[in-house]
Amino acid sequence: MRMPLIAGGAPPSGPQRPHRAVGAVRPVRAVRAVRAGAAAASAGIAENEAVDWGALDKDLDSVPGTVSVCTRPFGGPPTYTRLPDATHYAASTMKAAVLAALYRSDVDLEADVPVHNVFPSAASGSYGCTREYDSDPEVWERLGGTASLRWLATRMIVKSSNLATNIVLGHTSLPAVAKVWDLVGARHSVTTRGIEDALARKAGIENLVTAADLAALLTAIATGAAQDAAGHPALASTIPARPDVPNLFDSRRGATNTPNAVDSPHGAANMADALDLSRRAATTPGAAGSPRGGAGGLASPGACRAMLDVLLAQERREDLAAGLPPGTRIAHKNGWVPGVRHSAGVVFPDDAPPYAIAVCATTSLSDEVACALLARISADAWAARHA
Repeated sequence: MRMPLIAGGAPPSGPQRPHRAVGAVRPVRAVRAVRAGAAAASAGIAENEAVDWGALDKDLDSVPGTVSVCTRPFGGPPTYTRLPDATHYAASTMKAAVLAALYRSDVDLEADVPVHNVFPSAASGSYGCTREYDSDPEVWERLGGTASLRWLATRMIVKSSNLATNIVLGHTSLPAVAKVWDLVGARHSVTTRGIEDALARKAGIENLVTAADLAALLTAIATGAAQDAAGHPALASTIPARPDVPNLFDSRRGATNTPNAVDSPHGAANMADALDLSRRAATTPGAAGSPRGGAGGLASPGACRAMLDVLLAQERREDLAAGLPPGTRIAHKNGWVPGVRHSAGVVFPDDAPPYAIAVCATTSLSDEVACALLARISADAWAARHA
């Protein structure tokens, strides 16, 4: 199936905001470095070799544009960062913040709402999405009918539906999304308009993200989900058995292939460890997922668990997920437009604590090569998971 040209809004207008001068670039060299690095990283996973972050830095220096990275384990110092506070056009990564705004509200997620394509612009007037730019035809097939907010929110994430995003945004609000960024301690990320709001874009109203802020957002969701199981064992015991989804937060993996592992003493201990990880992430200054030193709470534990389930069901797996061993669990959201490829998520290894990873690439590389670049960085972060 041909990838749609745009699945996160039209490309940003005006100059990007690189945080370093690119100078004379050599695209051929960059492509070779990315592909060679991806192959080396894959070999490193198999052999469990130490990661050469200096080599990664050197390769990223050859990439035209700006590449930002933030990867760190829950509650610990960063494993690797590069321009983590550089701002990038958000593309579809802002949909994770919209998801959080919806789930932390008191809106009935099962309510059927109209599926329409007329939205108020953040500037003036109104606008609509372009069907050919959307990556999810199923939402468009319901145009003129209805759908539940939960279904629309899921399509917004797992298929990156633009139309679903704007409908969901209409049932929360831009101030509610701004509150999400505030709660996770975002320093520079803003969501100020809907997808494909050309009138707002022309007026200079843009959606921006940083790698550090995206890592904080995804970790806040995951740590909130850990509290659902660890802080409320009675509630956790009511969760339907899911033998296909082991205990996501277990770093020892002893009894976690057992459904509802929290019911066993070992499973309860694993959940307690997970809650401890989330508390440390919430109180460590600058920790991913904390508001730069104090979490508060993004949403209820149950809402965070539901959001995590949606993010784990992500179907666009061509970037960060492609750099992980097959079957590795990652809750993530990506975004892409011409010249932009971002992805952020939380990885749940079987043999190490969860870790956050966010990569934002604003580059003239082709999308195929940019995806390989993100996969290479993801493979390096995986190889360093025990560090």
